[in-house]
Amino acid sequence: MIPAKFDYVRPSSVEEAVTALQSAGEDAKILAGGQSLLPVLRLRMAAPSTIIDLGGIPELKRIGEDDQYVMVGAMATHHEVMRNDLVNTHVELIARATETVADPQVRHRGTLGGALAHADPAGDLGAAALAMDAEFVILGAGGTRLVTAADFFQDYFTTAIGEGEILTMIRFPKRTGWKSHYEKFNRVAQAWSMVAVAVALKVDGGTITEARVGLTNMGNVPIRATGVEAALVGKAAGPDVAKAAAEHALEGTSAPSDADAAADYREHLAKVLTGRAVLAAAG
Repeated sequence: MIPAKFDYVRPSSVEEAVTALQSAGEDAKILAGGQSLLPVLRLRMAAPSTIIDLGGIPELKRIGEDDQYVMVGAMATHHEVMRNDLVNTHVELIARATETVADPQVRHRGTLGGALAHADPAGDLGAAALAMDAEFVILGAGGTRLVTAADFFQDYFTTAIGEGEILTMIRFPKRTGWKSHYEKFNRVAQAWSMVAVAVALKVDGGTITEARVGLTNMGNVPIRATGVEAALVGKAAGPDVAKAAAEHALEGTSAPSDADAAADYREHLAKVLTGRAVLAAAG
């Protein structure tokens, strides 16, 4: 199907993009990688008056660091993120989760910021960002504001990005030396997660001293599995500890039922995958 007619704007700076977004009004759409937006346009499930393409803004593609954070521009592609030395050294979980996104073609076009802003509960990067205590830099007419991952994901396909605002950067606190794993269960025919678990562990002398665990597609938003984290800290990494911690995986969740899986099946998967992910992360 052919998309409905729309105006096309390609700004060269973030400031131009914000101005264009405000001028276009509430019917405008932001184009990042386009891997979610373009299919919706083709099916005419959306008919925006204006498309604002962020692909011409170099500053949104940069990946850098300071003493505390790895900073990833919202327009950095999945391929760039998963291959970046800073990401792999300091926030390895983000690289491991990104490797599971779709296929190579999508990873070369899709962007980190676009995927996170889309906020699909079955998307893989939200749980990893939540587990890594990511911070989202959002720019609008009133200036820049910083939103934590815990506050960024608000509901099904809904984030803290307001009308007339653009996600410009994601900041990840450095977790250098942590062990990470992303365990995912999905249909072979597609890469969307039925359930997935993001785990990052700090292990000292065989004992888990810090843990971060995020769940994918166990509710309308990514969920931080704080019960699992608490059950892991202070324990020696091993099968019994992983299994006991995984029993807490359902705390605070609300698994959906859909054509892919019933809620009780997702709950079973969450426990199994959490145990596997903990063991894999611990090595």
